[in-house]
Amino acid sequence: MKNTALTAVHEALGAKMVPFAGFNMPVQYEGVNIEHQTVRDNVGVFDVSHMGEFLISGPEAFNLVQKVSSNDASKLTVGRAQYAYLPNETGGIVDDMIVYKVKEDQYLLVVNASNIDKDWAHITNHNTMGADMRNLSDDYSLLAIQGPKAVEAMQSLTPVDLSAIKFYHFEVAEFAGIENVIISATGYTGSGGFEIYCKNSEVEQIWNKAFEAGTDFGIKPIGLAARDTLRLEMGYCLYGNDIDDTTSPYEAGLGWVTKFTKEFVNHEQLLEHKEKGVDRKLIAFEMDERAIPRGGYEIKDSNQQDLGIVTSGTMSPSMGIGIGMGYVPPIFATPGSKIHIQIRKKLVPATVIKLPFYKK
Repeated sequence: MKNTALTAVHEALGAKMVPFAGFNMPVQYEGVNIEHQTVRDNVGVFDVSHMGEFLISGPEAFNLVQKVSSNDASKLTVGRAQYAYLPNETGGIVDDMIVYKVKEDQYLLVVNASNIDKDWAHITNHNTMGADMRNLSDDYSLLAIQGPKAVEAMQSLTPVDLSAIKFYHFEVAEFAGIENVIISATGYTGSGGFEIYCKNSEVEQIWNKAFEAGTDFGIKPIGLAARDTLRLEMGYCLYGNDIDDTTSPYEAGLGWVTKFTKEFVNHEQLLEHKEKGVDRKLIAFEMDERAIPRGGYEIKDSNQQDLGIVTSGTMSPSMGIGIGMGYVPPIFATPGSKIHIQIRKKLVPATVIKLPFYKK
């Protein structure tokens, strides 16, 4: 099991450590609900250094990114990022990712920790044009500083105007005394803030200075459990739960990042999914009674006929109600539709809603 450069720091803070995607990671410190609310109200810091980073460079970098990414990288300018996924050859999703345009001929692909080796092999296999590829995953750390007070709390650490960094934009600048740090606004919580990419040798200094700067703003370390409840309240997909190698992006509602303005891996089959439609769709639902839907629970209709499976579910810390996502036939996917969740021996009613669950 791998450690991040901050493992000893988390242990010293009393974090509960668990194995996650091959890494020893902090799942919580004080408790999920407290940490969740810290990010919604103030500012919290996640160590997400387990994420993977691939640097694609050279004259063929753009062509490789265009080939493997579902989105259209021609829309990117230096300092901008876009959400995308890696289509596989069978109509599913290898992984979802964020593509950063660092220079005119250089892109940073940020992928999920559990898929680093799989993604690297997939992209390498399609690199027939000879783009320069470097896997930086073991050498770089990533902090997510999230919450409505993040900008104000961290402004003293950088000459960059943090409030001017728009969503899905980034700057390469000094931060906490470290040069050439990527400061990006591509958060996964729905509460604002930004991410810091730096070398492993630099991250402890940045962590310490961030906590010094955030003292008056209620800053706290946040574990992966609260990261999951925060992303679920926004309806953001989690790879391995809500999307995987067998999921069509059109089932998962990812048509908006599927651009047929260029050719990419398996674009013909995905165009067919778009034109002919799919047999199931990812929905978001709220429980009508006090109950907690969990991943793997069955979704049924009023006649107890099987509709699908819950992919993600929790008791929303912000709203105090059970929320979840799962796949059902399209006829049940319209907001307002009534479904039922099998929770042990009870069939509990729920209502399909339009995302996000949490509205500021």
